[in-house]
Amino acid sequence: MQSDFSQIGPFLIAALVVFAVYRRLRRSFGRQLLRPGRITVRIVLLTVAGCTLLPMALRSTQFLTAELAGAALGVGLGLWGAERTRFLMYGERLHYVPHTYTGIAVSLLFLGRLVFRIVQMYSGARTSHIANAAMANTADPAHGFAPAGMVQSPLTAGIFFVLMGYYLCYYGLVLWKSKHLKAADIEVDSAAAAQ
Repeated sequence: MQSDFSQIGPFLIAALVVFAVYRRLRRSFGRQLLRPGRITVRIVLLTVAGCTLLPMALRSTQFLTAELAGAALGVGLGLWGAERTRFLMYGERLHYVPHTYTGIAVSLLFLGRLVFRIVQMYSGARTSHIANAAMANTADPAHGFAPAGMVQSPLTAGIFFVLMGYYLCYYGLVLWKSKHLKAADIEVDSAAAAQ
């Protein structure tokens, strides 16, 4: 019996995305060390990912509307979250404390839609695999799981743009606020002060 390894790639990609979202959720709790270089890299990566998906807006007005609405909602949530972000000194280094609920809500929204699309596409790939195998015995279920297939829906594109708009706005404002902080804006962590 020969093993079918064509399903490994899609599952590795899905596992990587789930790991990235897990790390993002973990960073939504408690103080985070302010690392401007890392935040800038995240902004650049999100901008590149968003730019690669912008041509979808040319497909139809549904995609354009979904992308614009998603980005606007994301920016609004980013403004809300950044307004509620606190800065504190801990161990002589500047940290920020993100607004937990906003970051978690955006991440879970994206993760929920992603899981739904993966299950939907995997089910469709398995169904087409069985049908095609009966006819031609040459079906490859990985074709149904192509990365382009992940954003076939305007809703999925819109939710991705919520995520992108949120983090671009939020990270940009965190960087900007960190450069314009006054001494009164920075809290001193009581645990660090006691040492």
